[in-house]
Amino acid sequence: MDIYLIRHTTPAIEKGVIYGQMDVDVNSDFKNEALTIQQNIPVKVDAIYSSPLQRCTKLAHFLFKKSIIKDPRLKEVNFGNWEGLNWDDIKKEELNNWMENFVSVAPPLGESMEEMLIRVQSFWKELLASNHSSVAIVTHAGVIRLISSIISGTDLKDLFNLKIEYGDVFFVNSNTSSWAHLS
Repeated sequence: MDIYLIRHTTPAIEKGVIYGQMDVDVNSDFKNEALTIQQNIPVKVDAIYSSPLQRCTKLAHFLFKKSIIKDPRLKEVNFGNWEGLNWDDIKKEELNNWMENFVSVAPPLGESMEEMLIRVQSFWKELLASNHSSVAIVTHAGVIRLISSIISGTDLKDLFNLKIEYGDVFFVNSNTSSWAHLS
């Protein structure tokens, strides 16, 4: 199966604000960013999956002009009580504890990477069992990093070694586990 992993465009939120599962809209340059993404994806795919958050669904509809399957397992990590706060507003000891142990420690009322991995693995396993030949997935950097980890066996503590910008497109062939950065 050919799989196109697409990160959403730039969100309309102040830099430094934590917005994991907040339903943030896209910024005013959305159309230009979306047109650039469109150059790196196929015109036709069997199915389009998307995080239900509007920064993803708007892009999915713009790129493919047909129905999409909204799957909550494709949401970004849940930052719990930190959502909407600026990183600088988090107590240093609390933030440091999370940063040093983000794999297994969750922000207050949020989720750890291990917890997020469970839902992403569930989606991935179901996707690979489907009979699609090509799909597009419009999602978030965290989900793309976890899918990369599932495919490559990368340790979760090394997730942030994979740099992912807004609008990046990655291609995965599930038969060969090949991985390519298209944009």
